[in-house]
Amino acid sequence: MSEFELAHRYDTVNLYRRGAAAQVELNRPERMNAWDRQLGLDLLAALTSVGEDPGVRAVLVTGAGRAFSSGADIKDGPVGGPDAPNEVYRVLTGRYHPIIHAVRDMPKPVVAAVNGAAAGIGLSLALACDLVIAAESAYFLLAFVNIGLVPDGGSSLLVPTRVGFARAAEMAMLGERIPARQALEWGLINQVWADEDLAERAGELLVRLADGPTRSYAGTKRQLNSWLYQRMDEQLELEAQIQREMAGSADFAEGIRAFSEKRRPRFGGG
Repeated sequence: MSEFELAHRYDTVNLYRRGAAAQVELNRPERMNAWDRQLGLDLLAALTSVGEDPGVRAVLVTGAGRAFSSGADIKDGPVGGPDAPNEVYRVLTGRYHPIIHAVRDMPKPVVAAVNGAAAGIGLSLALACDLVIAAESAYFLLAFVNIGLVPDGGSSLLVPTRVGFARAAEMAMLGERIPARQALEWGLINQVWADEDLAERAGELLVRLADGPTRSYAGTKRQLNSWLYQRMDEQLELEAQIQREMAGSADFAEGIRAFSEKRRPRFGGG
């Protein structure tokens, strides 16, 4: 998308513009765009900026490098200590939830262009968008169970509203990668393109939406939000409360140890 010009460079996010179209690019490629505190701040600032700008009529969210987003940056998060559960709760409610709301409440279409991994909160960000297109090599992953946690960031709502209970339970409880073609077949995403074509196709779709009936799109989002996400606040709060419980569990502690030691976890159920 070479015709887009850099409008603002945040520490971990780039904002590009082309007329009424805006592109928000997560820019921590060395960490596969994993979310740390700064990325949370920058992403919310960028989404708020384009959401409030009347000159922006459509928004694309994507990731720099070889991933859309690999999820939360474990090196940045609370992984132990007596306050870890409460810190997990504070991160979810103070950092993640406002971003999901910014996408869903934005009165203009938002497209996710997924390259590589969309995992954890990265998956939630993608599915919060109105349309999701992906590269052939992309994959989608609810990895929480692999370290003894539960889905959060809205994924316990965003996944089943797209694919239903059976597939949402499979993703959440098995924690396996869903390749882009399978995600398309399941109805998790909208389109799949060859890796080398994703950027061009994403740009074309974004410009098409930016040239379209903005108020019609906003009205459609209000309808879908009312029908599918009316209880989103309640579900986000429930996720945060349950995740706070999980963050104090022995299984989570083992999951983190196993992750850092690059071995399979030995969960004890506690």
